[in-house]
Amino acid sequence: MKALVYTGPKQIELRDEPDPQALEDEVLVRVEAVGICGSDMHAYFGHDERRPPPLILGHEACGRVLDGRFQDRRVVINPLISCGHCDDCLGGRANLCRSRQIISMPPRQGAFAELLKIPETNILPVPDDLDPAHAALAEPIATALHAITVAERVLWRPLGEASCLVMGGGSVGLAAALVLASRGACGVTVADTNAGRRETVSRAGPFTVVDPTEEGAFEPNAFGLVVDAVGGRATRAAASAAVAPGGVIVHIGLMDNDGGLDVRKFTLQEVTFIGSYTYTMVDFRATVDAIQAGVLGDLGWIERRRLDAGATAFDDLAHGRSAAPKIVLVP
Repeated sequence: MKALVYTGPKQIELRDEPDPQALEDEVLVRVEAVGICGSDMHAYFGHDERRPPPLILGHEACGRVLDGRFQDRRVVINPLISCGHCDDCLGGRANLCRSRQIISMPPRQGAFAELLKIPETNILPVPDDLDPAHAALAEPIATALHAITVAERVLWRPLGEASCLVMGGGSVGLAAALVLASRGACGVTVADTNAGRRETVSRAGPFTVVDPTEEGAFEPNAFGLVVDAVGGRATRAAASAAVAPGGVIVHIGLMDNDGGLDVRKFTLQEVTFIGSYTYTMVDFRATVDAIQAGVLGDLGWIERRRLDAGATAFDDLAHGRSAAPKIVLVP
């Protein structure tokens, strides 16, 4: 099969790789669409020791099943593979399973390829008329949906009374803004440093869009909920400044682990800081339902490219040359 292989920092190439061999509880999926995620970019830059080269990256995928009880069906892939029997799995929090694996991280290869093997329990059938590139957005949107759900549990006032700020206008940040809007948030501001991406986000929904590097981009102490979809020192510092007394910061992004939090403010103003990691299968199913129902808009903010143009896509993303919150590769 053809596959896009990460071979070293800022090096990715299309190669012929052996077809995967499915085990007894697995199925083969012919990949129809796969998104480039921020974690793929993190690995591409050589910043993720969990993803050593050579490795097939990619985990946001949709395809058609080649065998098993869902043969010939179009499916979306839940890339998180859990044990199914620990306390977290049995409690409905399989995303926290301590034995979890994820495709695109050893020992499992990813989805930037023509074929993918995956446990049958990790596929979810979708209608044949659902655009595969839109279906592939289920993974990043589910990550955002889960984060908003987690934040709502601790907000002291309903979303309809809370001004919200999202740091980052990539696919997870934009998805968070779309989920917030669909749940009736009082107002949603999205902050991103990329001018082209700000323009794309402004067309995607009823958002205020700002450049966080500009002085006075947003008021301090003004937002009941802040979503950090970047996870860098600068965005954590901005989130700390922007959150209102008694407000909530939900942290999704994993850019770095280098400080930025104002713990003194959190203590004196009773700010809640919560980490949010991926999603549960309930979140994943709810996301697929929302995509099918059009609740999150037409999803026209993606950019499609061929898998054999993947190296250029990575380079464009690395240098900020794409205005799209998500590039989806099509084998």
